[in-house]
Amino acid sequence: MLKVLIVEDEVMIAKHIEEVLTQNAYSIAGIAHDSELALDYIYNREPDLIILDINIEGKRDGIEVAEIVRDKYDIPVIFLTALSDVKTLERAKQVNPCGYIVKPFKAKDLVSSIIIGQYNYDFRKQSKKLDFGTVNAAVLQPLSKKEFDVLLDIKDGLTNAQIAKKQYLSLSTIKFHSKNIYEKLEVKNRTSAIKKVMEL
Repeated sequence: MLKVLIVEDEVMIAKHIEEVLTQNAYSIAGIAHDSELALDYIYNREPDLIILDINIEGKRDGIEVAEIVRDKYDIPVIFLTALSDVKTLERAKQVNPCGYIVKPFKAKDLVSSIIIGQYNYDFRKQSKKLDFGTVNAAVLQPLSKKEFDVLLDIKDGLTNAQIAKKQYLSLSTIKFHSKNIYEKLEVKNRTSAIKKVMEL
């Protein structure tokens, strides 16, 4: 049973989330109304997933909490918030959440986001098994760290333009890295590159 931590400073909304989750057979790791209690629960109760409001009480907002989760715990996060402005979205996407739900929300949207978010998290985690050392042990000339990062994005199905945007690099730089990757892997294109690394 998936154990979910709710971080929400509005008591009625937190209770509603709890009801929805309980009705759908999720276990509740706790309800935290501020950032300090949230981090305490994350450390002590080890949730499997966190539903996290952005505008919460405490020394940190939800995005800052999510940054700590990403760096220290690697637990999937779904933002559930009334904030949907461009600045907030830009900050939120940097922590790579599994979902982003805007209030007011429907119960079915929350459950759907949890199911899809957990699936995407598990898929990404499996992808991480392809590590830097494994790839470089299998090629004649080792990849640089940046080339390896580009290779992971290629493997995840991103286009060159999407990789450039994600990595804050120019399209020509991504094309240059891709060309080097194909040469080092001794393949002709991205399809062959993906096939080769998946076989490692």
